[in-house]
Amino acid sequence: MTEPQSARGAATTSPFATPTTPLRERIATIGAFFANGLGIGAWAAEIPRIKEHLGLSDTLLGIALLSFAAGAILAMPMAGRVALRLGTPRSTLIASCAFVVLLGLPGYAPSLPITMLGLFFLGMSNGSMDVLMNGHASYIETRWGQPIMSSFHAAWSFGGLLGAAFGGFIAKSGYSVGAGLALPALVSAAIVVASAAIGLRPGFEAPRVHHEKVPFTFRNRLLLLLGAVAFLSMVTEGSVTDWSGVYLRTITHGTAAQAAMGYASFAFAMTACRLVGDLIVRRLGQQRTMWVGGGLAALGFLVVIGVPVVPVACAGYVLIGVGLSNLVPIIFSAAGRAGATPAIGVSMTATAGYAGFLIGPPIIGFCADMLGIRVAFVLLLAAACAIAAVGARVVGQTPPLTRDDTPAGADSDPACAPQTR
Repeated sequence: MTEPQSARGAATTSPFATPTTPLRERIATIGAFFANGLGIGAWAAEIPRIKEHLGLSDTLLGIALLSFAAGAILAMPMAGRVALRLGTPRSTLIASCAFVVLLGLPGYAPSLPITMLGLFFLGMSNGSMDVLMNGHASYIETRWGQPIMSSFHAAWSFGGLLGAAFGGFIAKSGYSVGAGLALPALVSAAIVVASAAIGLRPGFEAPRVHHEKVPFTFRNRLLLLLGAVAFLSMVTEGSVTDWSGVYLRTITHGTAAQAAMGYASFAFAMTACRLVGDLIVRRLGQQRTMWVGGGLAALGFLVVIGVPVVPVACAGYVLIGVGLSNLVPIIFSAAGRAGATPAIGVSMTATAGYAGFLIGPPIIGFCADMLGIRVAFVLLLAAACAIAAVGARVVGQTPPLTRDDTPAGADSDPACAPQTR
């Protein structure tokens, strides 16, 4: 999609689309985020039934889930390079199609090895889709000229909640394990098709850059720092996801229902704040939002650790959810501007972040065994403080978010690509 010559360079302060803002592309990419979140939410809801269906122990289930993570981590660094050849719209659409096709397969797997194989390829498609749709969203944000990344992640979070609810409804309705994933896959597929029709198509993308003109990613100091901040952010998020309920059950001696309130408080707060995250970032700026977000998360951990009473601890989890809600969208936005292309920048940062999401919970578990779970949560408090102190400075070093009016399909010129540091 090329823009009229007369419209180029026009500045806007409105959050709504103008002739120079890509509304159709934004809606289409939001659809991709929603479809992915819905599929992941449905998959999470179906895990207990797959465990029972295959008769897996906790250890074997962990091994199966590890194959999903391995596929994602393997695919993420490669996805940015694929986008160099195909462009982010086309590659996002291909990854989305692969994701919705592969989503339904684990439910029909007759054995653990086949389940692991299916999960490995599902993880690859999910990791690729994650990088590519975030890279495309980062370019759309640049062309929009204002912070809008949180709206994409809000769509993912909302899709995850609906997917989990849909999966629970399917299970209660007596449908088979296979149908528990196949039906959400069909809904996600319909959303992907609609997104393709609306605006997820070639023609609106960052200028192509030849492979030999892309510097080796690990030489980009700024991306390495953003990757480290993403790692800390998602270590914290993953640990709260897995250990919030265990903490309440262990420290407060609450019931299972009360323990579940911990994660529910965290997840609801995160989703709600992502819905208004773009307004917050426009008001405060990305750098200050990182500082405030890390500070709120640290305050939340202080409450959880210091006052081990279920209602107060749940209030602490709300603070943590509010604090963390917009950190990853800001980091991905900054990475898209700091890399040679948006997809290359996001691919490295997303890989580091996803690794943190996976590594964090086992680290907390090990520390909980050795030192106690309250001491383990002190490590998460330290991580939140580091995010507030370091993350804000790192984001402040990235190129500013200004409207990029380079017409789509322009010749590949290294001068057109964002400068690396």
